[in-house]
Amino acid sequence: MCLHKGQAKATYGTGCFVLYNTGDIRVNSSRGLLTTVAYQLGSMNPPSYALEGSVAVAGAALGWLKDNIEILDNAKDSQNLAEKATDNGSVIFVPAFSGLYAPYWRQDARGVICGITEDTNSNHIVKAALEAVCYQVRDILDAMNEDCGFPLHLLKVDGGMTSNALVMQTQADLIGIDVIKADFTESTALGAALVAYWGVDGTNQGVPIPMTSGFTYQPRISEDERDMRYKQWKMAVDRSLGWDQN
Repeated sequence: MCLHKGQAKATYGTGCFVLYNTGDIRVNSSRGLLTTVAYQLGSMNPPSYALEGSVAVAGAALGWLKDNIEILDNAKDSQNLAEKATDNGSVIFVPAFSGLYAPYWRQDARGVICGITEDTNSNHIVKAALEAVCYQVRDILDAMNEDCGFPLHLLKVDGGMTSNALVMQTQADLIGIDVIKADFTESTALGAALVAYWGVDGTNQGVPIPMTSGFTYQPRISEDERDMRYKQWKMAVDRSLGWDQN
């Protein structure tokens, strides 16, 4: 239901995909984003465009922790384990397993875990994997704000990872705006069905469909803390670059 210019949504699954509605304007990104058609409500109406940014590794990082590193029995356990991580150190995990997508587009990047101390345990690694998704979404949103010239006021979200309340709260904290969770997790499929319906039945184009939001997450940290944490993320990203020389 991001049917107005300036609205954006993020879908959290194996990867994460962010779309920003730019209305009837095709914004040519200078910051590594893709310009795409968002939708067209019937052949008689003009198309609406969007900027798109993709995160290669979101939920897939939890699969890696489960299958490769074996510190996670089930992805559903990730919130409980992450919440057990003490605050005596800041661990940053950049899951660049095969490079970084938007806005970096660096195929030579590889995964790094920074900030490890003698107090670091598996819970810190799980927490860092969840936070990495939120940092990468901020990367994309910052690029979108710069390309479009005006900032977002809220972000709508859907997908499997939105059931993780810690991820959603962390996302709101790191971007500094409200995050509105869809009541129906698979809202991407529902949205495609609605647009198809409006495209076929011209008499109902743009008719409001009652939609409920599952929950709104509001930022809880200060701007200073937000900037400090994001600075650490950017430092870790810098350390992930240039590893693959082939």
